[in-house]
Amino acid sequence: MSAGRVKAFSPPGRPWWSGLTPAAGAAAMAAGILSIGMHLIGREVLSLAALVVAAALWLVLAADFTVLLVADRGRFRTEAHTPPALTGVAATSVLGTRLSLLGLQGFAAALLALAALLWPGLLLAVVRHRQRRMPGGVFLVCVATQGLAVLAATLAAALHQDWLARAALAAFCLGLVLYALALGHFDFREVLRGAGDQWVAGGALAITALAASKLTASPVWAGSAHTALRTATLVTLALSLAWYAVLLAAELRQWRPHYDMRRWATVFPLGMTATACLSAAAPTGVGWLRPLGVVLLWIAAGAWLLTFTALLATHPARPDPKDTA
Repeated sequence: MSAGRVKAFSPPGRPWWSGLTPAAGAAAMAAGILSIGMHLIGREVLSLAALVVAAALWLVLAADFTVLLVADRGRFRTEAHTPPALTGVAATSVLGTRLSLLGLQGFAAALLALAALLWPGLLLAVVRHRQRRMPGGVFLVCVATQGLAVLAATLAAALHQDWLARAALAAFCLGLVLYALALGHFDFREVLRGAGDQWVAGGALAITALAASKLTASPVWAGSAHTALRTATLVTLALSLAWYAVLLAAELRQWRPHYDMRRWATVFPLGMTATACLSAAAPTGVGWLRPLGVVLLWIAAGAWLLTFTALLATHPARPDPKDTA
């Protein structure tokens, strides 16, 4: 699970994407959540551009998943036991959420069904193979589960299906339990020495807050249930912002400028925290969360560009075989 770098070139005779590790799913998640955030602040051109990137990355990862499942079962089983495998579920949920906001409910529902189909097997495999002290990727058990909650709650509002809202609430509650489980196995030394995925500790709470804000906005819940969900939104959002401050301070103390695939697992929590603030402002009635979310979103966009630039600098274009013959 600690192998987060992407191979520069694929083996001869294999598709170019076969060098990707499961951690590459965080890149699709990062682009997808930036698309959602940009939509929430009315930057539709940037939102659609990020959506195109997210969809393209998702298709590449889906192709790699299919190739492994059909042609390399050994590697598939090995990678399915690691937390980064759950980025496939999370990326599918994030992409589905953005498509729902775009009005493409049929595609969003199909992605929800796909994510829900993949989720239990991957989750059980990861939980069974957990270790005593793990990197930040361990929190993906929560992220993937809350991603399902976010997409189900979004579709519930769009399609007026109360049963989807109840399913989202069930996933949200399970996600809270899984966060506590992950926290017990997280190696806190990773806060200072992690390669980027330590940020998922805060990002998992941010997507939990996003799910809670979607549920709070739902007309299905009223009275004490609505109050409890509003409280859960604000508490988890406050905790995610606290993690944000701690992890940022750790980055400034222990500067790590080199590129690593797990840096996309830094960008995603940055964007998720911003989006959670934007989403929570209206249903909780805390207006200042929106300008905070706007500032954090532009920070996340800057981090995305820096990470992408570092990727290009670290992994130059594949050379022409004629030039190396």
